[in-house]
Amino acid sequence: MTVAPDPVRPVLPSASDLVHAARGLPVSRTPVWFMRQAGRSLPEYRALRAGTAMLEACQDPDLVTEITLQPVRRHGVDAAILFSDIVLPLVVAGIDIEIKPGIGPVIADPVRSVADVDALPPLDPERLAFLQTAVRQLVAELGATPLIGFAGAPFTLATYLIEGGPSKEHARTKAFMYAEPAAWGRLLDRLAVSAATFLRAQVDAGASAVQLFDSWAGVLSAADYAERVLPHSRAVFDGLGSGRVGEDSVPRIHFGVGTGELLPLIGDAGADVVGVDWRVPLDEAARRVGPTRSLQGNLDPAVLLADRATVDREVRRVVEQGRAARGHIFNLGHGVLPDTDPGVLTHVADLVHELSAR
Repeated sequence: MTVAPDPVRPVLPSASDLVHAARGLPVSRTPVWFMRQAGRSLPEYRALRAGTAMLEACQDPDLVTEITLQPVRRHGVDAAILFSDIVLPLVVAGIDIEIKPGIGPVIADPVRSVADVDALPPLDPERLAFLQTAVRQLVAELGATPLIGFAGAPFTLATYLIEGGPSKEHARTKAFMYAEPAAWGRLLDRLAVSAATFLRAQVDAGASAVQLFDSWAGVLSAADYAERVLPHSRAVFDGLGSGRVGEDSVPRIHFGVGTGELLPLIGDAGADVVGVDWRVPLDEAARRVGPTRSLQGNLDPAVLLADRATVDREVRRVVEQGRAARGHIFNLGHGVLPDTDPGVLTHVADLVHELSAR
């Protein structure tokens, strides 16, 4: 449902369309942001990052601030997403990880035994001062535009630790999960504490919402997810408590790829908003998730490489199907592809606003 903007509404992120849509409240227009909106598709990002390693950039508050702000300035999106990396909490804890171009995160010493699990270092909150500095700087710059905090979910982080890097089959991960259930539980317990600590630091510094990325949860059956993963994702959200003192809990977004069969369970982990990839139409996703949670998504990122007529048709479809949900945050079904024309992203943001404000 859309409503006319209230001229006396306080100009605060908590009054933004994104936060309202996440909570199922009326909005003036459908809010839009893009996963990986900050990054390789922007020439200003490539220029700023030149000569700086990814994980180094993620720990530089001034770089994080500028990179996070770039797509907000360029595209006019309704939220900023903290520039970070899914493995950053592990790196800060002291695990040897390198992000190799064209490959992704590579773990120097993968977790392959029960002893390896027990030897993993915890994340010390005091080592997150850089993160809180970046968030405070961003909140000051963004004003009424909300900042979304970011973390990787326990299962997805476990896949990197066990596989030693990106994987298509995640066979070692699932084998460890089945063969060592007690150690698996301890591993995900530790990763849940780490993710909650990472998100908590962002919320305490002023983030207006958080997103938990369980990128590879779609490789699991619903039964395995429910028994062996969901409790740990729920622990991340539970670890956030009730938000900053005197405020309601910040909205929680939970997203995974290939999770069409898991959508109700992803919501059960404690999400206010269930992220949907491009495989399931939003009206069907709304039926699966139910009326108590909002949806985020779900334009196929590849559509942005097509002709303008195709882009417009698909954006209209997603906006229309999103009306079936309690609330809808327009996004892609995964991250922006590196070859995407930034002008197309700006056009999509404008079109979503135009269509939903009518």
